[in-house]
Amino acid sequence: MSSTPSIGFSFSQALSAQAAKKVTPVIETPVFKSTPTVQPPALTGSKALLAAENWQRGEVQLRCIEKWNETHDVVSFRFQGLKPVKFNFKPGQFITFKLDINGVNTYRSYTISSSPSRPFSLMVTIKKIAGGVVSNYLTESLNVGDEVTVTGPDGVFNLVDITADKYLFLSAGCGVTPMHSMSRWLCDTTTDSDIAFVHSAKSVNDVIFADSMASMASRSQQFTLNYVLESADNQHLLTDKHAQTGCATGRLTLEALTKWVPDYQQRTVFVCGPEPYMAAVKLLLQAAEFDMTQFHQESFGDSSAMGIKAATESAASTEQFMLRIGDKDIALTGDQTLLEGIESAKLPIIAACRSGVCGACKCQVVSGTVTSTSQMTLTADEIAAGFVLACSTKLTSDVELKM
Repeated sequence: MSSTPSIGFSFSQALSAQAAKKVTPVIETPVFKSTPTVQPPALTGSKALLAAENWQRGEVQLRCIEKWNETHDVVSFRFQGLKPVKFNFKPGQFITFKLDINGVNTYRSYTISSSPSRPFSLMVTIKKIAGGVVSNYLTESLNVGDEVTVTGPDGVFNLVDITADKYLFLSAGCGVTPMHSMSRWLCDTTTDSDIAFVHSAKSVNDVIFADSMASMASRSQQFTLNYVLESADNQHLLTDKHAQTGCATGRLTLEALTKWVPDYQQRTVFVCGPEPYMAAVKLLLQAAEFDMTQFHQESFGDSSAMGIKAATESAASTEQFMLRIGDKDIALTGDQTLLEGIESAKLPIIAACRSGVCGACKCQVVSGTVTSTSQMTLTADEIAAGFVLACSTKLTSDVELKM
């Protein structure tokens, strides 16, 4: 957004002026007597929201104002700040929840599913996961009126850090959340954006944001929307929402992609979903000789953590090394991550995604050598300075760490 001051009407300036006019004038009093200071009346409700300052980064307290089911196992929450704020973030970014679950400080990252073009509330959409401590806690226990603390926003998987002329959004399951935020932003702000969207799900009943996506596609001639469903049952329930929507059964194939998006080779690809889905899409595009410099992906959840674990097992070692943090020495094998060592010593660290995606567990290696499977959120300067992601890094020698 441009920082050039606007000359036209400003809600915030008008409200500030209106509030200033309501200040009760100070009455002169004799010398030696204090003069009472009269504060302007506090803005409330809609006026407070319109005059709110931008939240761009950092910790913020939120109150849940809405909660609803998207599908049988996916829940959306809408939040507003305890102190009115306008949420300013890059479409596709995530926030990290700071929670106390049964007396244990727990952190977990979730993509913002709303758009900064609608800045007065923040929406997060969460899928229940079998055995998922945080996802189950939030979907079952967090209700309207409850308060939470979050930090952020974070993440380079967004429309600002990744620029494009034409978009191809490929998602599966809850991986649709950043794509929904991006699509909403483009439809609200750049209405002539060229968007091709292909979403995969188990069945019609597992499609998240079906109504919202159909509405955006119906408003734009340059927004194509198609689905790939494992089940063929009731596919008409999706196609009835928007006449130009296509549906295929099974898994995404190059044949279907070429039919729906003939110019996919000229688009910038954004991919999000379970690890096996993203791996399959990557192989599909590589086989088609797609320019992989235009391929961008992101994922969260237990499947990603398992993917990181599998990727690092080949370099596993039972050799023991010493991890030094301040005055603490922690013995670790070559098969254990820095995060495991830090947590075993009960040292404070935020580990939100635990899969090398969110960057919350960034720390600096002062001496020694390590091997990392993810540097996703680190800049070139940070890497040169020895910064690593603790969840994705293992020792190959004795190491001194700075947190």
